[in-house]
Amino acid sequence: MKIHTGDTVVVITGKDKGKTGTVIRVLPADNRVVVEGINMRVKHIKKTTQGAGQRIKFEAALSASNVMLVDPKTKKRTRVGYKVNEKGAKTRISKKSGEVIKTVSAVKAKSTKKTDNAKKDDGSPAKVTESGDKSPFWKRMGFGSQAQADAAGAGGTDAKDLKAAPTQHRAQGG
Repeated sequence: MKIHTGDTVVVITGKDKGKTGTVIRVLPADNRVVVEGINMRVKHIKKTTQGAGQRIKFEAALSASNVMLVDPKTKKRTRVGYKVNEKGAKTRISKKSGEVIKTVSAVKAKSTKKTDNAKKDDGSPAKVTESGDKSPFWKRMGFGSQAQADAAGAGGTDAKDLKAAPTQHRAQGG
C-alpha cells in the first residue's frame, strides 16, 4: 500500500472532497485508511442505570483510492512512486516534485503512540503504549457495559453492594 500511517492526504472524491488530514490508521487487508477529521460518523450509546446516553463522533474508514498523498514540497496532491538506491533500500518519492516522502519511522504520528512521562520504580525509561489496539472504539474510550463494570469494580460501588442494598416497593408503601 502506498499510503502509510502519519502521511498527510487529501480526499479526492466523496462528501469530504478537498479536505486534508493525517492518516491515523491503515487497513491494508481491506485497502482502507482512517483519516483524522474525515468521514465522521456518530455512535449512539444507550443510557444505562450507571450513566447517561451519549453521542460519540469518530472517523470511519474510507477507501485508499479516494485519497491522494500531499507532496511535501508543493503541498499539492501527487501520485507515489518508488526509487531503489544502490544499497537496495526502497524509498517513496513524489511523482510531481521527485521529493522523498518521509517514512513512518522518521515521522512519529501523534495519535498512534503516547508515552508516560513518569519513570518506573527501578529507574527504567518510560513505557510506550499503543493506542491502535483492535478493540472497538467505544470500549477503548470507556463506554459500554464492560467498561462500566470495570469502573464499578475499580472504584466505590461493587456489584455485591448493589444486590445487598435494600429496595422499597410500592406494595411496602414507598
